[in-house]
Amino acid sequence: MAETYQEGSGAGADFDLSQFYQIFFEEAGENLDQMEQMLLDLDLSSADDEELNGIFRCAHSIKGGSATFGFSDVAELTHQMESLLDRLRRHELQPIPQMVDVLLESADASRSLLARHQAGGQGEAVSTTSLVRRISELAAGLVPGDAPAVAPPPPPAAPAPTPAPQAAAPAPEPKVVTPAVAGQARTLEIQIGPLDRLEQADAIKELFRDIPGLGAIRDIESPQANTRSFVVETTSTNDDLLDLFAFHVAKEQVLIRDAAAPASGAAADEDEETVLAAGAAGGEAYGFFSEAPGAPRADAAHAAQAPAQALKVAAAPKASEPKVAMQAQMESTTIRVDVKKVDQLINLVGELVITQAMLAQNSRGLDAGAYQQLLAGLADLDRNTRDLQESVMSIRMIPMSIVFSRFPRMLRDLANKLGKKVELVTLGEATELDKGLVEKITDPLTHLVRNSCDHGIEMPADRLAKGKSEHGTITLSASHQGGSIVIEVRDDGRGLSREKILSKAQERGIEVSEQMSDAEVWQLIFAPGFSTADEVTDVSGRGVGMDVVKRNIAALNGSVEIDSAEGYGMKVSVRLPLTLAIMDGMSVGVSDEVYILPLSSVVESFQVNADDVSTVAQGSQLVKVRDEYMPVIALEKIFQVPRFDPNKSSNIMVVVEADGSRVALLVDELLGQHQVVVKNLESNYRKVPNVSGATILGDGTVALILDTGGLVRRARH
Repeated sequence: MAETYQEGSGAGADFDLSQFYQIFFEEAGENLDQMEQMLLDLDLSSADDEELNGIFRCAHSIKGGSATFGFSDVAELTHQMESLLDRLRRHELQPIPQMVDVLLESADASRSLLARHQAGGQGEAVSTTSLVRRISELAAGLVPGDAPAVAPPPPPAAPAPTPAPQAAAPAPEPKVVTPAVAGQARTLEIQIGPLDRLEQADAIKELFRDIPGLGAIRDIESPQANTRSFVVETTSTNDDLLDLFAFHVAKEQVLIRDAAAPASGAAADEDEETVLAAGAAGGEAYGFFSEAPGAPRADAAHAAQAPAQALKVAAAPKASEPKVAMQAQMESTTIRVDVKKVDQLINLVGELVITQAMLAQNSRGLDAGAYQQLLAGLADLDRNTRDLQESVMSIRMIPMSIVFSRFPRMLRDLANKLGKKVELVTLGEATELDKGLVEKITDPLTHLVRNSCDHGIEMPADRLAKGKSEHGTITLSASHQGGSIVIEVRDDGRGLSREKILSKAQERGIEVSEQMSDAEVWQLIFAPGFSTADEVTDVSGRGVGMDVVKRNIAALNGSVEIDSAEGYGMKVSVRLPLTLAIMDGMSVGVSDEVYILPLSSVVESFQVNADDVSTVAQGSQLVKVRDEYMPVIALEKIFQVPRFDPNKSSNIMVVVEADGSRVALLVDELLGQHQVVVKNLESNYRKVPNVSGATILGDGTVALILDTGGLVRRARH
C-alpha cells in the first residue's frame, strides 16, 4: 500500500497539504465516532433511509479526505464500506447483524490506520485484507450461514398519483457528468460561484499548478458576473475534485459538467439544475446525478418533486446566499483549542485571584471616605474576577456523554462474546465534570460496566426462568448532588450473594461475622485479589479490578458505595468532588494556623459550650445539634497545632457534610469566605491525610484545604 508522509501527497514546495492534516484527522475521528454510534442505534428490522444515508456520508467523507492526502489504505477500506452501504441505502440488500459487525470492525481498523498515519507511519500497519474480502462478500449478497441478504421484492404499492406532464416523460440520459472512473482522462467544465470575490477561485487554479498529476486548467468566459469558469483536463474523479475544492469553496458553489455538454438552451439549464440540486441536497450526491453510481434511488414522489427542488437551488446568486451564510454561521460556533492553552489560562486566572485577594486584604484598613474611588474599583475587580473565573472554568467542563458514548460499543461486543442480551440506558448525559476528572474516571467506570455485564446480568435462559425479560438492563447515570457529582452503575441482574461473599472471605482468611451489615459485607469485594467468579476468563475472575477501582477513585478524593439485593440487581455509586482549579472556600483559624473548608461542604456554624460536648467510649466526643448527635473532630488535635496563647480556645463548631454524613469541626474562629486557588499538594510535596490541596492566601502565606470526605470517614471509623 502506498503511504505518503511528505509535503501533502506529492505537492510542490508552494503548496503544502500537510497543513490540513490535523483538521482531517480530527474530522475523520468525529466521522468514525458518529458512524459507530449510528451503526449501534440502527434498527435492522426497519432501517431508516436517513440513518443509512448518514452512515454512508461518514464513510464517504473519510474516503474522500484519505484519497486527497494519499492515505490509500484508508481510502480503499472506506471505499469498500461505501459500496456495501450504497447497496443498503438503495434497498438492494437487507441489513443483517454480520454487516454491522464488519462495518464496526472496519471503523476500528480505519482508526488504527489513521493513527499510524498521524504518527508519521510508526508502528505496524493493520492488515485489512480479511475485512475487504468480508465486505465484498456481503456486498455481493453472500452471507455466512446462508441467511438471505438480498432484499425481498417490495410489496405492491398503491397506484401512484399521476405526475405532472413534465415529470411523466422519461428522464433523459445524463450528459453533464460522466461516470467518474479514476484513471480515465476527461475534459470537464467547472463553474465556481456565486462568489463574493472572484479572486477566491484562484486557489482552485493553484491546486492544479501545485499538485503533480492533477491535470491542466484554463479560464473560459463565465455566464454570470459573480462566477468563474474553467476547462479542466484530468484523470481524477468528480468526487475527489469536489473533496479537494472543499478546502477553498463550499461544495454547493461547485458545478462540474462534461465539456461536451450543451452550454446554453433548455438542455443545459436542465443539466445545471440537476447537478446543483445533487450537490446541495444534504451533500449525499456530492455533485453527481441522482441516477449516478453511488446515489440513492428516488421514488415516484421524489421524482415528481425533483424539478421544483432543482429550480429553487439553481436560481442563481440569491438562492445560494442564505445557504452559504448559514454554513458560515455554523462553522463559527465552535473553535478547536489545545487543552494546554486552556490550562495555562486557568493558571493565569488563578494568579489573578490571588492578587485580587491580596489587594482586598490590604485595603481593609483604608478610610472609605478618602479612598472611595479606589475601593469601588477593587469591588468591581472582585466581581469581574469571579465572573472571569467562572467563565474560564466552564471551558474545561465537558458533559458526561463524552464518557458514556464509549460504552454502547464495548457492551455490545462483550454481550455477544458472553452470549447475553444487554441493553444500556444512560441518564444525566448533560451533567458536566472537569476534563481532568473525566479522563481519570473512565477506566474505573469501564471496569464497573464490564463487571455488571459479566457477573451481574444472567444468561437469557436463566433470566426467563426467573420471570425476567431475556434482555438485561445496565443503567449509567450522572447527577450533581451538592458540591459532588454522583455516577451510578446499576444492573437488574443476579445481585450480590451475601453467603457467597462471606464464604470466599473466610477462605481468604479475612475476619468476618454473620452480624455484619449488608453494607459492610458488600465492601469486602474491594479487598485486593477478592473475586467470587467460579472460573477465570479473559473478561474477569482474576481478582484484579474492584480494589483498583476503589484505589483510583480514592485518589480523586472520591468514594464508592454498593447497594444490592440478591436476585434483583446491584448499584455502585461513585461520588466525586468537583475538584476544580478555583473554588469557594471558608477560612477558619486554629491557633495561628489557617485552614480552608470547601464552601459546598459547609452546612452551618455555631458557638458551643464545653458542657454541650459529651465524651463516649475511647475518648470520642459527640455534640447534640437539634436532637441529632454528631461526632466532634478537633482540628487542633488532628493536625497537632501548637498553642502559643493559652487564653485562646476552640469554642466554635462548623458542621460539614460529605458522603451523606455530617461531623462538627471544632475551630477557634471563622475568618471569612472567599475564592481560593487550589494547588496540588501531592505533586508539589506529598499526599497528606485529611488534606486535599493547598492555596496561597492574600498575605502570601500557605493554607491547607481540608478533605471533608476524609474527615467524615475518619469520624465514622
